Amino acid sequence: MKIVIINYGAGNIQSIMFAIERLGFKAVLSNNPAEIQAADKVIFPGVGEASSAMLKLRESGLDSLIPTLKQPVFGICLGMQLMCKSSEEGNTKGLGIFDVDVIKFTSKVKVPQMGWNQIYDLKSDLFKGIPENEFMYLVHSFYAPNCAESIATTNYELEYASALQKDNFYGTQFHPEKSGAVGEKILENFLKK
Repeated sequence: MKIVIINYGAGNIQSIMFAIERLGFKAVLSNNPAEIQAADKVIFPGVGEASSAMLKLRESGLDSLIPTLKQPVFGICLGMQLMCKSSEEGNTKGLGIFDVDVIKFTSKVKVPQMGWNQIYDLKSDLFKGIPENEFMYLVHSFYAPNCAESIATTNYELEYASALQKDNFYGTQFHPEKSGAVGEKILENFLKK
């Protein structure tokens, strides 16, 4: 199985590589469109600021490639947010895969939300074998509101979508690669799709 992690200069790539290796798989880093299209599974990571990350995607042409992919694609953290219609962060137009706009937490709570929080209302085979209310590791100031494509919910100031799915596209706001055995199980579920 060929696993490609999209390498566009805005990802937390090493920890994802290590998590995949611990599961007994190998992944390659690539920003080559042909190599990404030929992959069996694609992981779309993201750490940093939305507008600069989208600029990197546009410069490499990956902004038009990613929404056309037919194999399972997994966006993580900023990767998931960029798969949405837009983000308030830098007033950024997203890839439009998920039909939701990313917005910022208010000043009523500490931003970013950093640390462990629970996921519940689990609605996808991505969470096969994962009990409700498990704790996942999150670091983010912006969130996707709950919507028709929500497959997991987290509460921080309000309930929001901590995971999204549409067709072959999956996204998690949390970092499965930093969430211990439970997070690795979610990654494994994705890789075994």
